[in-house]
Amino acid sequence: MRLHALRGAISVEDDDADEILARTTELMHELLDRNGLEPDDMVSCIFTATPDLQAAFPAAAARQMGFDQVPLMCAVEIDVPGALPKIIRVLAHYQRTDEDHRAQHVYLGRAKALRKDLDSAH
Repeated sequence: MRLHALRGAISVEDDDADEILARTTELMHELLDRNGLEPDDMVSCIFTATPDLQAAFPAAAARQMGFDQVPLMCAVEIDVPGALPKIIRVLAHYQRTDEDHRAQHVYLGRAKALRKDLDSAH
C-alpha cells in the first residue's frame, strides 16, 4: 500500500447549511469517482472553508456519505485579501496498491481558477 494525497475545492454561492453540505457532497463524490476510491480507502481528510462560510461543517457531508471511520477535521482558510470568497477545500489522504496511480485533483465551480495548471481541474 502506498499513501497518496489529493486536493479539491468547490465554490458555494450562499452561507447556507444545506448548500455547504450539498456542494461538499458533490466535491467528495467527484474526488472518489475520478480516483476510483471508496470511503474505506480514505486515511484522513482536512476541510477548510473561507471565513464567509460558517453555517455548517463541511466534514458533516463526508460523514453522511459513509466516512464513518475516517478522521475528519475542519478549519478556517486564511483570510488573504483578494482571495476567492465562499470556497470549500479538502486535502484527502488515501491508500492504493497500484504503483502507477496518479491522483486526480478536483476543482469545481469558481474554484477552477485556483489551479488552472491542472488538467484535472477542468
